[in-house]
Amino acid sequence: RLAKLTAAVLLAKDVPVYFFSTYVPTPFVPYAVQQLKAVAGVMITASHNRKEDNGYKVYWENGAQITSPHDKEIIKCIEECVEPWNGSWNENLVDTSPLRQDPLKKICDCYMEDLQKICYHRELNMQTNLKFVHTSFHGVGHDYVQLAFKAFGFQPPIPVPEQKDPDPDFSTVKCPNPEEGESVLELSLRLAEKENARVVVATDPDADRLAVAEQQENGSWKVFTGNELAALFGWWMFFCWKEKCSPEADVKNVYMLATTVSSKILRAIALQEGFHFEETLPGFKWIGSRVKDLLDNGKEVLFAFEESIGFMCGTSVLDKDGVSAAVVIAEMATYLESKNLTLAQQLTVIYEMYGYHLARTSYFLCYDPATIHRIFERLRNFHAPQSYPTCCGLYSISHVRDVTTGYDSSQPNKASVLPVSKSSQMITFTFQNGCVATLRTSGTEPKIKYYAEMCALPEQSDRSLLEAELEQLIEALIENFLEPAKNGLTWRSA
Repeated sequence: RLAKLTAAVLLAKDVPVYFFSTYVPTPFVPYAVQQLKAVAGVMITASHNRKEDNGYKVYWENGAQITSPHDKEIIKCIEECVEPWNGSWNENLVDTSPLRQDPLKKICDCYMEDLQKICYHRELNMQTNLKFVHTSFHGVGHDYVQLAFKAFGFQPPIPVPEQKDPDPDFSTVKCPNPEEGESVLELSLRLAEKENARVVVATDPDADRLAVAEQQENGSWKVFTGNELAALFGWWMFFCWKEKCSPEADVKNVYMLATTVSSKILRAIALQEGFHFEETLPGFKWIGSRVKDLLDNGKEVLFAFEESIGFMCGTSVLDKDGVSAAVVIAEMATYLESKNLTLAQQLTVIYEMYGYHLARTSYFLCYDPATIHRIFERLRNFHAPQSYPTCCGLYSISHVRDVTTGYDSSQPNKASVLPVSKSSQMITFTFQNGCVATLRTSGTEPKIKYYAEMCALPEQSDRSLLEAELEQLIEALIENFLEPAKNGLTWRSA
């Protein structure tokens, strides 16, 4: 109904509208904006949240989510015109207006055709005995993931029947967010064991994010984090590019991107392999816009990601896309199996080659904006006014970047290269031992999140030592910088 009303507002003003006749994955909207040369796109979705959180996601004509100044200008226009126009409530316009077209078949066909640009081992896919289970988490992913597997030459993945069809009540899971890991993947893991399928792919309800689990030799399941999957995807997309690129292709023209709170593993791979790595502010809207700039300047972008299981393989869609990511990981698993390797084993190979990147992310709940403000202001005025901490417990800090204020101690002019983002709090500390930690507030929830990663050099290969040091540093970070007891913060697991 919200989608019909959105279309009605435009149709009532004689604006032609492409309106999908049924549910589609979120990535289909930015894809369609570019394919149909539309001036904007709107997706109605609560994503992986409850239906009460239903929202309105807007894409600009470049096929990327809107960033400043468009977001602020749109809000300004809304505030200048709070009374709905005549005809705005006429949701029947979608069925009667000659200005409405259904792009479903065209977009679906084009998308599946474009998808094949990142299919490199079709023969192997057609022959493999590997079986895959897919859960769409009561969302919209089922039909499209089935078609994507077909486009790559695979047998269709086995769907989880109880979670295959859209259900706004998410009746089999407490929380429809595949990022929560094994607890919410219960049904798909049990089905995979029954069907003897070694790999589970899970798309979130609007199918723009992807979780992956793989059964290990001892029968247990490894659910990969977003950062671990990014290491695999980054390695794979570059490996495939190298195999198929022409002799005159220049690796210096190749780019990969990640948000600043995500793993630095792509940076490590880029340093060794010679391609470019760039960081953006958190949120795929920043990645999408930057990728468009790079493409317009003749650059080649292979992969981009954010740690919250959002992946962009190739550049057909300038947003995260769980449908393409699901079939790319299936092809990767198939290729690795032909070399007697699992995804988990290949991840270790990548870490041994480019350096272990071990990350931990969690959050504290805080319902008092004044407390959050106080915590971050203390960090900006730590020993004296306008001075940031130089150590955290036993750990020395070499650089501080604060994108809320635009400060970056690592730059010659002390100004952040990333755009200033005053609307949320975010400070990043780089430690002398190679660890990078960021504290930030969530844009949508009452949370203070922390992201910490130990970025080791290839020669530092004792994983347990690195993990222990990371844990100790996180404890120091929480105790010294967040002070949960004093500030009344509730830890996530509580």
